Amino acid sequence: MSAGGKAVLDAARAWLAQDPDGTTRTELEGLIEQTDRGDAAAAAELADRFAGRLAFGTAGLRGELGAGSNRMNRVLVAQAAAGLAAFLLERSAGGRRPSVVIGYDGRRNSDVFAQDSAELFAGAGLRAILLPRMLPTPVLAFAVRHLGADAGVMVTASHNPPNDNGYKVYLGGADAGAQIVSPADIEIAAHIQRIADAGDVGALPRSLGYETAAESVVDAYVAATAAVAPAPAGAAGLSWVYTAMHGVGWDTLSRVLKAAGYPEPVPVTRQLDPDGTFPTVAFPNPEEPGAMDLAFDAARRSNADLVIANDPDADRLAVAVPDPHAQGGWRRLTGNQIGLLLGWRAARLARAAGAPPGASLACSLVSSPGLKSVAEHYGLDFHTTLTGFKWISRAPGIVFGFEEALGYLVNPETVRDKDGISAAIAMLGLVAEARGRGESLSRVLAEFDATFGFFASDQVAIRVDDVSAIARIMAALRERHPSSIGRVRIDRVEDLLDGVDDLPRGDVLRLWTTDGSRVIIRPSGTEPKLKVYLDVRGGSADDARARLAALGEGARTLLGEVG
Repeated sequence: MSAGGKAVLDAARAWLAQDPDGTTRTELEGLIEQTDRGDAAAAAELADRFAGRLAFGTAGLRGELGAGSNRMNRVLVAQAAAGLAAFLLERSAGGRRPSVVIGYDGRRNSDVFAQDSAELFAGAGLRAILLPRMLPTPVLAFAVRHLGADAGVMVTASHNPPNDNGYKVYLGGADAGAQIVSPADIEIAAHIQRIADAGDVGALPRSLGYETAAESVVDAYVAATAAVAPAPAGAAGLSWVYTAMHGVGWDTLSRVLKAAGYPEPVPVTRQLDPDGTFPTVAFPNPEEPGAMDLAFDAARRSNADLVIANDPDADRLAVAVPDPHAQGGWRRLTGNQIGLLLGWRAARLARAAGAPPGASLACSLVSSPGLKSVAEHYGLDFHTTLTGFKWISRAPGIVFGFEEALGYLVNPETVRDKDGISAAIAMLGLVAEARGRGESLSRVLAEFDATFGFFASDQVAIRVDDVSAIARIMAALRERHPSSIGRVRIDRVEDLLDGVDDLPRGDVLRLWTTDGSRVIIRPSGTEPKLKVYLDVRGGSADDARARLAALGEGARTLLGEVG
């Protein structure tokens, strides 16, 4: 056996010695035995599981469940919890006892990871508060602020594949319950590594002296969210379909609907209750083809006005409308369309309420530039941020923020993160108000275009087997900036690695064309993809569609040439 193979086996045996989970122990014992017998496939699998460790960053941890340092499991979670506890103790002033609130969703092992974390936080001397049951991610984000906690942990992998799980970290105090950003992630990661290097997580102190949060925390979230958009008169008789995508959204949303006065939806019953196996969808993400097919079936049967979907941890919102020109008669709105409508609503409300100087709308740099037009129209500030709500939620004076990947922040005074439940209530309010005027949501979209311009967006993505190919393409584009995309000349190129405006540096190229279109090229943060975001503004809907099609064709040609 090679030295490398022996090192992997030694690492696997050391991991096995500290693993408290019977399932992953059995899994790892089998791989070790098969490798010892010379099974090449088992040796390769073992090498992959111990090739490194899941990196802790601004998204916390996320990965496939299984034994090993490169998987999500109880050993890795114990190391993360102990590292976060050490970070919080280190930064607490005057010996003050830090507090942390823990939430979890319906994925496999979410409850186990949350329980382990609560015991480890309490064992480290923190005040640990476990939410009373599986709940949406935005309830955890709310609870951090509501309880005045120093930090929060949400055990979820959001809309990732069924066999994934994750560990998302929020900070209270000056961070106002937002997700962590640098340098906090680097400091926490260093503590986690120190815990991992020490060896046995079984030696970490545990305690059952954690608290279980009172139901009043959820009640407070429900009340605050219902207040986002109390049902207007037009809500009466509204027919709509809802799917929770096998996640945890329905229990909380149903309570908010009742408090706000909206009619109950036609539920997609097969997807309504939490089920970590996600049996009816190949990929539990409402953006994915086929994921909303059951909802569309229910909408056709009930002649609904609207379809609303949450992802499994209910921090994202998808919306669909009747469209006779779409396949099956229903069309899912893009994340940009939803964001622009909700941003328009937020801007109107902000101006009506006498928004203070500095009140702003914000979106990620890859989201539609149409939000800037809305902000200017209503005399609000506008901020562009890097992708992710850890950045959007920190925009100065924010009254609304969004990103094109179905994330919306509509209630920043209570939740500093994307929230698919409050966004659903805001959308229902918008639809009901339009309905009271005798208008559909499609008509509201047309009114937006007539008021602010005909914005259209699309994406082009290249998936690679070798992630180094992405770096090579980005390097080639930086070395020689393209002069045109298709038939449209490029006016200027901005490289965020060099610093642009007040944006943090990032591996992003932003191209502006002579006709005002925008192309953004960046590696995906979660998949082996290079992503290209296309945004145009046309003189009419047809003009915008034609510009977008030409820009997309040109982008594909450009990537083919440099790839």
